[in-house]
Amino acid sequence: MSASKAALKAAKGALDAHDYERAIENATKVLKEDPQSYHANVFLGLAFEKQSRNDESEKAYTAATAVKPNDPLAWQGLISLYEQQGARLLHRYHDVAVRLAHLFMHVDDKTRCQTVVDKYTDLARNSGSRSQYKQSLEMLLPGNDLYDYLQGRIPHPSHTYARLSEIVEQDEKERINHEIGQRRTRLGARIDQVTVEVKREVLQNSDLEALYQHVIDWTDDHETRRLYEERLLQHAYDTLVAIPVAQKASKREEVVRLARGLVILKHPFLLAWKISLEWHDVEGIEELDVGLLREYIEFFTEDGLAKVLKSYLGSEISVFPKQLSIAEDDENEDSKAPSLTAEDRLILMTDGVEDSPSSILARRIMGEYYLHLDEYESAAETARKGRRQAALEAKISGLPLQNIIDAIDLILGTALVQYQAPRHHPEANSLFEGVLARKPGNSSALVGIGLIFEEQEEFERAMGFLVRAERHTPSIRIRCEAAWCKALNGDYATGCSELEECLPSLSASDPRTKTLKAQTLYRIGMCMWNLDDSKASRRDRNKAYARFISSLQADMNFAPSYTSLGIYYTDYAKDNGRARKCFQKAFELSSSEVVAAERLAQSFAKTSEWDLVEIVAQRVVESGKLRPPPGSKRKGISWPFAALGVVQLTNQDYPNSIVSFQSALRISPKDYYSWVGLGESYQYSGRYIAATKAFEQAQQLEQELGAEVLGDTWFSKYMLANVKRELGEYDAAIVGYEEVLALRRKEYGVSIASLQTLIESAWHNLELGFFGRAIESVQKALNVAKDLSEWCKDAFNLWKSVGDLCSVYTYIQSYIDKFPFQDIYSLLKDDFDLESYNLLAEFDDMGWAAFEASATGDSAASVLECCSSAAILAQKRAVSCCAHDPYAGAVAWYNLGWAEHRAHVCQYGEVSPRTPASLRYLKASVQCFKRAIELEAGNSDFWNALGIVTTQLNPRVAQHSFVRSLYINDKNAGTWTNLGIFYLFEGDVQLANDAFTRAQSVDPDHAQAWLGQGLLAAQLGETAEARNLFTHAFEISNASATQILRSYAFSMLDHLLSSPGAFKDNASLLQPLLALRQLSKLSVSDLLSSHIRSLFQERTGDQENVSQGLMSVCSALEAEYEMSESNETLARFAQAKADLSRSLLAEGNFDNAVDNAETALDLSADDDQTNTARDKTRLSAYLSAGLARYYQGSMDRSIEMFKGALGATQEDPDIICLLSQVLWAKEGDAERSIARDQLFQCIEKHPGHVGTTLLLSAIAVLDDDRDTIDAVFDDLQQLRSRDDLSPQQHQQLGQLLNAIATLYPGDKDQSSARMSDAATTVMLRPSQPYGWTQMAGLTDDTRPAETALLIAVRKAPPRGELSAGDLSEAFAGTRKGYDAQRSIMLAPWMSSGWKTLSKV
Repeated sequence: MSASKAALKAAKGALDAHDYERAIENATKVLKEDPQSYHANVFLGLAFEKQSRNDESEKAYTAATAVKPNDPLAWQGLISLYEQQGARLLHRYHDVAVRLAHLFMHVDDKTRCQTVVDKYTDLARNSGSRSQYKQSLEMLLPGNDLYDYLQGRIPHPSHTYARLSEIVEQDEKERINHEIGQRRTRLGARIDQVTVEVKREVLQNSDLEALYQHVIDWTDDHETRRLYEERLLQHAYDTLVAIPVAQKASKREEVVRLARGLVILKHPFLLAWKISLEWHDVEGIEELDVGLLREYIEFFTEDGLAKVLKSYLGSEISVFPKQLSIAEDDENEDSKAPSLTAEDRLILMTDGVEDSPSSILARRIMGEYYLHLDEYESAAETARKGRRQAALEAKISGLPLQNIIDAIDLILGTALVQYQAPRHHPEANSLFEGVLARKPGNSSALVGIGLIFEEQEEFERAMGFLVRAERHTPSIRIRCEAAWCKALNGDYATGCSELEECLPSLSASDPRTKTLKAQTLYRIGMCMWNLDDSKASRRDRNKAYARFISSLQADMNFAPSYTSLGIYYTDYAKDNGRARKCFQKAFELSSSEVVAAERLAQSFAKTSEWDLVEIVAQRVVESGKLRPPPGSKRKGISWPFAALGVVQLTNQDYPNSIVSFQSALRISPKDYYSWVGLGESYQYSGRYIAATKAFEQAQQLEQELGAEVLGDTWFSKYMLANVKRELGEYDAAIVGYEEVLALRRKEYGVSIASLQTLIESAWHNLELGFFGRAIESVQKALNVAKDLSEWCKDAFNLWKSVGDLCSVYTYIQSYIDKFPFQDIYSLLKDDFDLESYNLLAEFDDMGWAAFEASATGDSAASVLECCSSAAILAQKRAVSCCAHDPYAGAVAWYNLGWAEHRAHVCQYGEVSPRTPASLRYLKASVQCFKRAIELEAGNSDFWNALGIVTTQLNPRVAQHSFVRSLYINDKNAGTWTNLGIFYLFEGDVQLANDAFTRAQSVDPDHAQAWLGQGLLAAQLGETAEARNLFTHAFEISNASATQILRSYAFSMLDHLLSSPGAFKDNASLLQPLLALRQLSKLSVSDLLSSHIRSLFQERTGDQENVSQGLMSVCSALEAEYEMSESNETLARFAQAKADLSRSLLAEGNFDNAVDNAETALDLSADDDQTNTARDKTRLSAYLSAGLARYYQGSMDRSIEMFKGALGATQEDPDIICLLSQVLWAKEGDAERSIARDQLFQCIEKHPGHVGTTLLLSAIAVLDDDRDTIDAVFDDLQQLRSRDDLSPQQHQQLGQLLNAIATLYPGDKDQSSARMSDAATTVMLRPSQPYGWTQMAGLTDDTRPAETALLIAVRKAPPRGELSAGDLSEAFAGTRKGYDAQRSIMLAPWMSSGWKTLSKV
């Protein structure tokens, strides 16, 4: 024990000497001997602490406190240790400090106890977290034994609670922000929802309210108490907003209690006052405490609700008494602020509502004030916002606020009854019914429903509701309305008397009843007006008129009285000036005065003041009084929409006019004129199908309503005809115009439209190729023109149409003989200065005298010239008719230019000789187009036309014109094509190609562009490409494009001559034949095209038309040769004669064939020049003559012709074959010997020639010449394997071999030899029917015959070239009755079908 004491003493000495290692050694020795040594542990802990060995030091101190818990020394050591480590071990510091403070409290050492507490709180405040600082402050709160012991030495509880509340406030704020920031990033999270959830979680578990209450309870400072009462209320309100509805009740009671407390104390905290006012669920504003309202105004002068309340309390609608002045002396009276004017009051209230958008009370008061001012739109808007805010406030507070919502619904419903009535009546009715379901006696709702029924003309039901309303709330206003309903129901006498009874109760000086008195007087006047509808009664100024005047004296702004006065002045006083002023005043005051608006619109329309009509109609539309509510008896009002449609139609605003007329028709489906206007709008906007339906509906209404109701209805027929015209249904359009003209013969617009439609129909039929229909149309147009000229001779469109109908004849020259010269002559001559026709005569030499001279000839060319001249004169007269109209004049000159150009083309062709006489029309057309450009330089078509006519005259001007036209409009495919043709003429291939390509890109269906590119390809030698382009141009072009028809037909002829195999059947010749037929109708003077058409017809077997066509060509060429004596014409004449001879030969007209062939030979005999065309002509003539002579039986002459053919062809083997056949047919031994010699010589010169080989073989068989047969048999077998033989040659070869096998079977019997030959034929040509047919004839098996038939059907046109005879034989070979019938039907001239049928 003594050693331990010595060691303790040594440890103490070492500590004093700051020898901490030795102190640790000595203390450790003591603890080894006595682990419960208190001082050893303390010394050890202190030594460790000095060496900053904190963990070992804490362990030693803790061991010491365990030995002596009530000894403060070890606890003080721990505190010292923790203080040195700052905030790291502050949580342990708390426990030790509390323990040590209690030890000092038990020994009644307040100073040391306070020191411990102060050090701990200071350290927690300076180094610890907010939660640690909060924990340190909680030691000092009431209820803690340390607070009781140290009371007076530590801070007052109010300060402590205040610090704690600040800490909790910061913690909650940070927690809310942190949680929102984390949760908002979650998938599908919404910021508003996340915010509510986080606030709910934090605020529901918050201790702030308790802390605020403690501060309030403990503080002695009045301002601090009020401050924390505000905070307490705000926090409670925020919590109420966040918590679910089911938990709101108790919290709401707390919020209301706190708010009322602050209001009672008259503390100016805005939230408390607003809760007290806004949450006070009263039916009427009069239930609110006016003193509270005035205090609110006093406390919160700049608040929005205060502004509204201040204005309301001083207004005429306030339910509270005016505040009396408290001034007792003059100074106070003088200092009293001036009262607000009505305008200032409205501005102040409006500003207040804007400053306080969440105030229900402000919007409720504002809505009532708007109703008082009859500002129903603003009242409805304000009430809607108030209703939304009330619903939000009810959700926040958990209170139903039903009375407030009902009051706002009544304001909204009352406004909707009047605003744009009756548009919103269904909504207003539902609002009123909702209020009545809760409050059956609510007079405002009853009156509202009554007014709705009154507007719907349900007067009995309206009176019922008004009577109920008056029973619950007696009111002079309700009595007046009920009396008026009786009057509207037809009982004018009773209604008038009851309204008279109400008058004494009304005063014009009272602003509340001023308008009601004016309304009552007006209604009395209307009762008098309707009680006696005689003119005398209504004119009487002492009756209704006097009441209307009295109504305006009571209220100068009462609009209906102005309307009635306007009707009085218009219909009875005949004072239109006053009437118009009255209507204007009525409509200015109220857009609901529909009658006044209609009268105004009509008066403005009569003076064409369309802008004013639009303003009036648009305002009526915006009033909302046009459409009746669903189920209402009241008819809708459609005229404002119709008026808007007319104005928009006049202003060419077609999309909006369509909408307007559609709106009018939705209201009045049987409005005839709206249907017409809608159809017209559709037409002008390009929607022709819809326009047709609209006009058809209008015509259906014509039949239903009759002319007595609608009056004159021809306009719809006229417009429908216009639509049909735009759709290209010209026949229907013409019928429509004729119907109108039957009713109104001298209607200029209809007559001109009919005339132009007939001309357009003619051009349309011309494009489609219906040339006869086109001529019929122009003949009808001429009749219309003659009728029109009787009473309207100076119409530009008349003479333009006459010129066009004359031009149609120049395009369809096959009908030129039907040109009505006498009618045109009379039409052009009547009532006109003939000298005016000399316009441009210095260029075109065309005047009246020239026109008369052109009519003397009877030839087609003379008539064509007469047509062209008539067209020019008609267009000149059109120019004279529009001398004072530059725009029409420009078009007239343009039309005249094309007439001149057409005359040039008809007389001289597209490319004319450059002589003065041949260029006269072309020069005149240049002058016309120049004049048109001078009048309208911005028209691209004029420049394009100038470029066309100057292409030959002046290439520079032409190029400039085309470029200028494209500068104005570069989307014109025609101009690009013309520019390409110009470059083609000038030899610039690249630019021409670029221009044609651009034209095709602008309009791929522009056929002329493809024609131009085809001409370019032909010029470059690309024949196939050119042919494809010509074909495409022909397929997409119209039937009047002569150059396309000609180019296509000629290219197909070249293709036919160069590649005969490409035309396998006649179907491939139909299109070029059709093109040439159309071309012959358009241009009868085009002999080359007519000649080529005959050649195509010859290919198709149309021999009769071929002969007729070639005869016409020969006659024309003969006449042309007699005039020109040209060798070229002579050669063409000889060729035509040769072709005619061949055609007559095919017809069997051998005599004429011989005559024409010999004529062709004579005509071509004198030609010194040897060329291919001449040789072909002579060869054709020789062959035709030879064959004709052969069929005539004149063998010698035939042989001569064939010899001539041999000389012409240098002994062509085919000609030798023909000659040999003719010699053999003569049946003379010498001739037959010559035939054999000719064939042998031919086979030597042309070995392998099929015809020669076959003829020699046939002659050998006929002569029974076995040696020759043996010699040629091998050649025949070799021919079988050749692929260049035609099907006919294969058939002939097979028949010849079959005959040889039959006659000379050799080692086999005859049937076997024939079967072997047939099998060989089948093996070599299995896809041909001949071998199978031959085999079928040698066996009873039906399979070869069926195979032959199957192959023959597949080889028949259009899939093959098998003839009808061969197909007939295939059908006959099956030996079946129905196949035999088919065989006969296909080729009745074949005997095989008849034989088979006879054996069945």
